[in-house]
Amino acid sequence: MSAPIGDIGLIGLAVMGQNLILNMNDKGFTVVAYNRTTSKVDHFLANEAKGTKVQGAHSVEELCAKLKKPRKIVLLVKAGPAVDAFIEQLVPHLEKGDIIIDGGNSHYPDSIRRTKELEDKGLLFVGSGVSGGEEGARYGPSLMPGGSPAAWPHIKEIFQAAAAQVNGEPCCDWVGETGAGHYVKMVHNGIEYGDMQLIAEAYDILKRGLGLSEDEIADIFLKWNKGVLDSFLIDITANILKFKDDDGEPMVSKILDAAGQKGTGKWTAIAALDAGMPVTLIGEAVFARCLSSIKAERVRASKAISGPQKEEFKGDKKQFIDDLEQALYASKIISYAQGFMLMRETAKEQNWNLNYAGIARMWRGGCIIKSVFLGDITSAYAKTSNLESLLFDDFFNKAVHKAQPGWRRIIAQAVLWGIPTPAFSTALAFFDGYRSEIVPANILQAQRDYFGAHTFRVMPGKESAKLKAGEDIHINWTGRGGNVSASTYTA
Repeated sequence: MSAPIGDIGLIGLAVMGQNLILNMNDKGFTVVAYNRTTSKVDHFLANEAKGTKVQGAHSVEELCAKLKKPRKIVLLVKAGPAVDAFIEQLVPHLEKGDIIIDGGNSHYPDSIRRTKELEDKGLLFVGSGVSGGEEGARYGPSLMPGGSPAAWPHIKEIFQAAAAQVNGEPCCDWVGETGAGHYVKMVHNGIEYGDMQLIAEAYDILKRGLGLSEDEIADIFLKWNKGVLDSFLIDITANILKFKDDDGEPMVSKILDAAGQKGTGKWTAIAALDAGMPVTLIGEAVFARCLSSIKAERVRASKAISGPQKEEFKGDKKQFIDDLEQALYASKIISYAQGFMLMRETAKEQNWNLNYAGIARMWRGGCIIKSVFLGDITSAYAKTSNLESLLFDDFFNKAVHKAQPGWRRIIAQAVLWGIPTPAFSTALAFFDGYRSEIVPANILQAQRDYFGAHTFRVMPGKESAKLKAGEDIHINWTGRGGNVSASTYTA
């Protein structure tokens, strides 16, 4: 056999795999393609890849034989057992230092496990988030690689060339160790859920609240897309609202209001609960989809349960729409602040060295949540790498304070109308909780100690003979209980 010529291999010739291969080919790299159903390889070479440098392989052994060392092989197959099955097939044909890259939507604990298992065999593993859908894969996705750090120098050139470019910078950088790449992609997807829910709530307020048509709402979104809300999701929503069916009716008005989900938003919400971090907006976005899915039950409830009488809006519509823009902007700031807080906490637990400015930079282009806004987040973390929260950054602090009056007016009006705003409302509730020096958790701790002897700690400056600073304290509240606590206080 002639000398290996492949710069990188790719397994999985669904649309994403084909498009990523063609993207890397365009950037000057020789890609070797393989698919379990080998007829797909021949079809791809004879059609989409015709006239390119793309090579085909009809077995895992042939794929590995055609690759330069250290071998670099991307898996774009269904997350879960299929990834492990292909890794098992590849390992016997690989040598020390070769690299397996999982580019699917894998759950980050699987990537943590796979990194360790392959490093124990002398191989390197990369779990890389890939965002941007089919078009992103073809012309430049956002790529979030993490795993074995020793792999990065060998894949950096290919990954950064294939990634989307913003102001001459690639939307790809090394994220961190073990499962960090897939973790960051998971949080990206959770934030995506939040952004989409906020936009849906804004649409609902304009449609049901102000009674505007889809065309009128589209024009508002197009205007917003020229300001602080400039983003991929606002842009496509305006296009969606303008799109008509053959009878001239807006297509969106004919779509069943029951949303699907693939689970990555749920993973983010579960990860937040596990980490004890209040990522409330993503959680509400997931639950809003769950509520939408019980359509038949909602139809019955709409006939059995009445809300407030709908009153025509008599205020200043222009001011109201401006307020809504600010409410959407402020809520979006909260969502991203929560997402970065979650990443910071998990990085501490997993001992990952995450580059937060780099993560925001990766999301500026190629992915679903790309927006001008992410440039401001990049600047915030570039200025203060250990920033506790975006709300402590001067730019975002001023932006939220400016948005506050309109944000509150929008939520108040939606409540009066009976229009649900779970994402807007939870964002404001988090903001008010986060800025509160005192919250009513003292009552919770007293209740827990009263019924379960779970103990509490005393407020600084409120110590007494019975209440010692820094101690886990149990009180016999009724005179009938004992003095033995059930467990110690947990902050």
